Amino acid sequence: MHPFATLQHLLPQHGLSRLLGRFAASRNPVLKRLLIEGFKAAYHVDMTEFQGDSAADFASFNAFFTRPLLPGTRPMPTRDDVAVSPADGVVSQAGTAVGGELLQAKGRSYTVADLVGDDDFAQMLADGPFATIYLAPHNYHRVHAPCAASLVSTLEIPGRLFSVNAVTEAHVAGLFARNERLVLRLKAAFGEYALVLVGAMIVASIDVTWPQGPVSPYREPMARFPTGVAFERGDGVAAFQLGSTVVVLFPPEAATLTRGLEAGRAVRVGTPIATLRRDPN
Repeated sequence: MHPFATLQHLLPQHGLSRLLGRFAASRNPVLKRLLIEGFKAAYHVDMTEFQGDSAADFASFNAFFTRPLLPGTRPMPTRDDVAVSPADGVVSQAGTAVGGELLQAKGRSYTVADLVGDDDFAQMLADGPFATIYLAPHNYHRVHAPCAASLVSTLEIPGRLFSVNAVTEAHVAGLFARNERLVLRLKAAFGEYALVLVGAMIVASIDVTWPQGPVSPYREPMARFPTGVAFERGDGVAAFQLGSTVVVLFPPEAATLTRGLEAGRAVRVGTPIATLRRDPN
């Protein structure tokens, strides 16, 4: 096993993540400024698309990290049968869940059932198209709805907090199905699809946009069935407090992935990722 992957197994993943999360949530003006300005310099963060600029514009490092976009910076496609990327980042993998298995990296796969934590839901998604999008630290870290849908349920799944990068994807078996994650089950015109938010090392929280939603870290598996929660395409759904990964899974024949959507491609919120089956009604 790669030395970095071995180290991941030995680190106190949750303890380290929660400790650093406290620093990220601090409103101490000196600490906040050091963290924000240091991060901007280290990752060459371009603030021209975002609300706020200097450390003084944000209550904490977390507020800076989940900074909102300026209006109009992520336009949606004109066609309403196009699903869009839920996040800014890079496509880690995209394809079809053949036999209910998703490609994680060359030579490694994991099952839809393990990822979503629900055998019946997984059966609906088996053999359907999927896309895995990795959010690097410098990326915009809010997650948006790929297409119009209502929220059927959420499933909070506790787990490990391995870092998500090319090394761990290649060397940690079932990485995305082992890390803490929030599974959103969404109902669209073509049927139900999944949006899975995967936690990672130093991710202090996954925050959702609707009231009384789940709050990580998750202590035990918990299914919730909110009512009246719906999203238009491009609406904000959640935010990562530090980086991670989003997996979108569609049922078979409901969507065709956009040509050229493959590993290594950079995407942004609003980038077409699939053409959807039109509502027959």
